[in-house]
Amino acid sequence: MRSDFLNPSLRHEEQRALKWFLIMFYLISVVYDIFYNFIYKKYISNVEPGLPGVGYVYYLLLFALLLVIFLMIKKGKLGSVKYVFISVYLFLSIINDTVYYFGSNLEYQTGNIVEVFIILFTPMFVNTNFFRFVFIGMVIKYLIIGLILQSSGVLLPVILYLFVTAIAYILLKRFQAYLQAYKTSYDEQLRGIVKGVIATIELKDPYTRGHSERVAHYARSLAIETEKYNKDELNSFHYACLLHDIGKVNIPDQILMKPGKLTSEEFDVIKTHPVVGVEAVKKVQGLDQSLDVIKSHHERWDGKGYPDQLKGREISQLARIVSIADAFDAMTSSRSYRSALPVDDAYNRIIEGKGTQFDPELVELFKKVYPEWVKFHGDYDWSENLSYQNN
Repeated sequence: MRSDFLNPSLRHEEQRALKWFLIMFYLISVVYDIFYNFIYKKYISNVEPGLPGVGYVYYLLLFALLLVIFLMIKKGKLGSVKYVFISVYLFLSIINDTVYYFGSNLEYQTGNIVEVFIILFTPMFVNTNFFRFVFIGMVIKYLIIGLILQSSGVLLPVILYLFVTAIAYILLKRFQAYLQAYKTSYDEQLRGIVKGVIATIELKDPYTRGHSERVAHYARSLAIETEKYNKDELNSFHYACLLHDIGKVNIPDQILMKPGKLTSEEFDVIKTHPVVGVEAVKKVQGLDQSLDVIKSHHERWDGKGYPDQLKGREISQLARIVSIADAFDAMTSSRSYRSALPVDDAYNRIIEGKGTQFDPELVELFKKVYPEWVKFHGDYDWSENLSYQNN
């Protein structure tokens, strides 16, 4: 699940923010330097006009950086672009200022308004890590220049940036607060939709009441044990687990609740539910990250699962996680055709499936979370287990 802006809407907004950030940066840089170095110097200060230091090389490299940015975006590295841009800018700025002032009798001065712009406009990315990166980068820049030039003049811009950063930080927190409010509202609506869908599935098949809820709990704990997923990814995964059997709404009742063994034709009908489930949610905004889990949770490590007979790591890791959780709950809960197995028997069957039905590495992690699964199973209210009744 980890990738640069998997959600198309987030990717689009990041691209827009980056576009306007770059437009404003280059516009302010060029206009300011033309005014200060060619107009102000010549007509007001009566000094020789021109860019200081390696100013012309600096601008050549800065505009060449746009090509690098374009290539990074094409390769899907959108999230890294702003970090690379700021790093290169700070490096070129250090070189330019050092060359201009080192060995001269000029007192170090700075007044580049573009740096104030960078700090003030950083909140538009609504990214605390990037905000810190920019501020710390600016401070380090002036500390390096101060050490090289042995000048205390760098303290003035550092103090100025402290005030500007304080203002930008307030803006960042307000943006984040608004976004969090919208996100909370959206999550509550999505949660309501998911619970309604699960209620429909469980009313259709009373023997699976609470199944989706329990699978979601088991799978989340196993996903946490991998240490690969952040909080937002785990929340999205939770919804995917709740909806993993949504395709069963299309299975006829006489097959879904049949008390005896299914015929091969009936089992073929059962095997359609992953594909049907994907079709049901693929256009629902916010559930697009659930598609692999819904479609592939019945695939097997040895390639003998369904619907696509995927093998090994061809199956997404989250689907492999759900496969273990789904099998464990199926074995430890009663169905129309059999009674629940003891948890120890289910544990042994998961272990026996290592390398055939289940991912060997995940089975090893399953051993670690198994005691917590047993506790959850023992504490679960099996008398009133409709998942849509829980908050």
